[in-house]
Amino acid sequence: MDEVITNRNGETAAHTRLKRLGLIWSQQNGYSACALEVSLPRCRYRADVAGYRSGKNGLATTAVLECKQCLIDLRRDNGCTSTTLRRLEKVHQRREVLERNLRVHYPALRIPDSLFAEFDSHNFEAIEHRGYKQVLRQTRTLQNRLFDGTKFETLIRYRCANLFFLVMPNELFRDSEIPIGWGALIESDGELVLARKPTWHEVDEGNQVALLHRIARAGTRVFNRTLDVSFGTAAGAYRAP
Repeated sequence: MDEVITNRNGETAAHTRLKRLGLIWSQQNGYSACALEVSLPRCRYRADVAGYRSGKNGLATTAVLECKQCLIDLRRDNGCTSTTLRRLEKVHQRREVLERNLRVHYPALRIPDSLFAEFDSHNFEAIEHRGYKQVLRQTRTLQNRLFDGTKFETLIRYRCANLFFLVMPNELFRDSEIPIGWGALIESDGELVLARKPTWHEVDEGNQVALLHRIARAGTRVFNRTLDVSFGTAAGAYRAP
């Protein structure tokens, strides 16, 4: 339990420490099967820590822990799809109005690249219009947030686990910024303390077993790397997945 976890490429010592604490907390709270960097069922995300706990009468509990060491990292994944879509629609409408007006006032921007003039492109960026440049920046930001900034919401919507926790330093915790449905585990004196309880999410048994399988697979990868286990083939050494 006290062994040092080797940093992955690009991972900070602070993030590694939080993952280690999350792994310890999970086992202390009955999650006998747990692992780091677990690919989650039904979505493209990985969990920093995932755990499986057997219960009475065959009932099980699955948990996902996400470690956040700074507010920027936390806020990047805490987008709301419906709110972002509404803002994106407003920005898109603003862009359409600007482009319609720019076509009238700057006809020289037309690029004759179509058989029909009404379908020709226009190089609106050539005039460096401040309002138009701002709309383009807002559009790119909102689209990036929509496609890559709604991780917390997506994990709950896809029912990837029964419980979801954020793991963070004590000074980072702000109750208002914890995503809806998630709990919060804060670092205090070298251990994790529950600062906010998560909401229970019903997950069918098939998804629970799928997560348990992925936990086992992630754990196997770690042992293979640690023990330098590989399998030889005619084409050369093959390392277990």
